[in-house]
Amino acid sequence: MKFKIDTFTLLLLGAIVLASVVPATGDIGDALAIAGTVAVALLFFFHGAALSREQIIAGAMHWRLHILITAMTFVFFPLVVLPINGLSSLAPSWMPKDLGLGFLYLGVLPSAVSSSIAYTALARGNVPAAICSAAASNVFGMMLTPFLLLLLVSTSGAGDFSIAEAFKDIMLQLLLPFAVGHALRPWLGGFLGRNEGLMARYDKCVIWLIVYSAFSYSVESGLWQNLPAKAIILTIVLCVALLTLFMIIARLLVRYFGFSLQDEAAVVFCGSKKSLASGLPMAKVLFSGHPGFGMIVLPIMCYNQTQVILGAILAQRYRAKMDAMAGTVQD
Repeated sequence: MKFKIDTFTLLLLGAIVLASVVPATGDIGDALAIAGTVAVALLFFFHGAALSREQIIAGAMHWRLHILITAMTFVFFPLVVLPINGLSSLAPSWMPKDLGLGFLYLGVLPSAVSSSIAYTALARGNVPAAICSAAASNVFGMMLTPFLLLLLVSTSGAGDFSIAEAFKDIMLQLLLPFAVGHALRPWLGGFLGRNEGLMARYDKCVIWLIVYSAFSYSVESGLWQNLPAKAIILTIVLCVALLTLFMIIARLLVRYFGFSLQDEAAVVFCGSKKSLASGLPMAKVLFSGHPGFGMIVLPIMCYNQTQVILGAILAQRYRAKMDAMAGTVQD
């Protein structure tokens, strides 16, 4: 099989390079920050309007599967990344403090929606369950992520920021637009359903804007001077190790509880993935004005690219298994 870097990945890398060479500063930087805030609010407004109650109800019946995916996302993952942050105290040259905080933040993020469902569908897995789990993970994640982050930060002493203020911003900038959008679904749902491609492009534009704006601020604050090359290498290695570990854990748990191969695909992809689309907007709210923002979101971006590549390989293997099973049954 041949794999290539997708266009969006190249655009994100381009945003980092552009911010490193020509960072947005002064009035332009302030204008981009305001535009980013408005764009994020609209993003969650559209997601609220696009969320189908029927899809959620159809997938919600598989409650044992959802409990397992939720536990992996919001219990097992945070517990695993907690010791990683300890490297920022034991070996600060390898793991700067803000990078350690970034791994804590990665651990409490909800599951990715579009890629989890896309890879489950590619693998011929349980798509309705994946839709329900991924959507619920993001809805609950907007409430759980700040509280879990507070718990981990207070346990590890990783950061210094106001969770109360951040949660207020989460409510106003994310949850309120999401709720308003969902209330307007009867009028907007049809349009959004007919223009899924347009909405996907809007999501990517918002993420690109956040990345460029955030890295511009971080570059001006001395990001590359404070982030050694070995810390970047360590981040990539840890992201690959984390994703591999959770894919293995998912498969072992699914087989222990006796789920089907279709369910296994849903658990592997929904339980191991972390949302860049939700993670960056929430990070913009939670860590607004933080000089180490670039380091905080670096694990999210590395993990996202890792899950895209490894997920594609694993989905193809699941699909081959499903096709082989279908052929055996027909014979």
